[in-house]
Order: sequence, then structure tokens, then C-alpha cells
Amino acid sequence: MVSKQSARIEITPEVLLKAYACGIFPMAESADDPGLFWVEPPERGIIPFEGFHVPSRLARTVRAEHFRVVADRDFDAVIDGCAASAPGRNQTWINERIRRLYGSLYDLGHCHTVEVYADERLVGGLYGVSLGRCFFGESMFHVARDASKVALVHLVARLRAGGFKLLDTQFVTAHLATFGAIEVPARQYHKLLAAALPGRANFSALPLEEPIPGAQALALATAAG
Repeated sequence: MVSKQSARIEITPEVLLKAYACGIFPMAESADDPGLFWVEPPERGIIPFEGFHVPSRLARTVRAEHFRVVADRDFDAVIDGCAASAPGRNQTWINERIRRLYGSLYDLGHCHTVEVYADERLVGGLYGVSLGRCFFGESMFHVARDASKVALVHLVARLRAGGFKLLDTQFVTAHLATFGAIEVPARQYHKLLAAALPGRANFSALPLEEPIPGAQALALATAAG
């Protein structure tokens, strides 16, 4: 069972970062519910970098560069995409308070996006929070086949290039499991978190606005060690 606690104090960007450092994160019941609650899963989803796996068909798609992948270009468009209904997902937990809070973190340099374009149309992407050498994935979306998967490959490449040590996925879905996502007990997660928080990583170690070659992204994401 996921532990939920109502957020009784005012949540500011600073409070939000402290919460991530303690291993908890906020959610809302629905987009229309103005309230937030804190979540601390007893089993936490992570993707170990050394275990990141890219299925062969997706690897071909990444190399073929059917999409243009950039970062930190349009936070509002990405969160709109993550909040939109989709097949199998009629409701979202992204309410107006979530939008404002993570928008503030984006302005402070602690929230980042990866965006996937087909020509000039945004067809997929993801966003998450960076703190120390941790990246906390929040949500992803796609409106074109494989777009969110390509975004994840480029994210992992960027995180590894920038010296990140922990990729937190909060939960493990069947989709994430294909990439090597695993669940770890809360106690083990807190040890990983404590080890990765000190120091600084660089989300901008790879160019933000200039796409990197697909083969380079794939090599970085799947490199041994």
C-alpha cells in the first residue's frame, strides 16, 4: 500500500525540494482537485543506469533519428501533454497547483524536460526534478509511436553524461520494466538517495537546443559501468 499524507503546510518550491530529499513527492487525486498529498511508496521504482536496456527495435528507431530531441525548450507544452487524456488514461493527477509548483522549479533550474518533435510538432516528452545527483522522473507522454520511449533513451544519455547517479521513476510500470526498471524497498531507496544527493550533476552536459545524434545517445545510455 502506498503511504499518503495530506499536505497540511504551504508547499513552496523550497519545501518541494526538501520533500524530494526526504524521499516523498506530491500528487493530487485529479486535475480538478485543488488539494495535494504526500506519497511515499513502500517499494520505490528506479532505473539502474548499469541495467538500462533498449529493445532492438527501439534502438533502430533512435539511430534512425525520425524525431528531433531537445531539452528544456517548452515546459508548458510538455506538462500539457502529460496532463492530457490518452488511451487507457482518462484522468490525470496534474492539477493547477502541480503546474505552478513545477513551473517554479523549472524557472529555478530544478525541473527539466526532454522534448520529442516530428518536424515542428511536439509528439512526446517527459519532465522531472533534479537535485544533487538525483533525477526524479515525474511523467511522460506521447502522441506518436515510440516518442516517449525515445525521450527516455535521450534522458538516460543526458543523465549519464552529466554525472547523475540515481534515476527515480517513483513506480514501476510494465512500460518502464522493459527498460530495466526495478522496485527496491524503501530502506534501500533511502540509502541510494543519501549517496546520490551530495555533489552536483549537470543536466546541460549535452547541448539543450541542439539535438545529439541518435547513435551517440544510444551509446551513452547503454554504456557499461
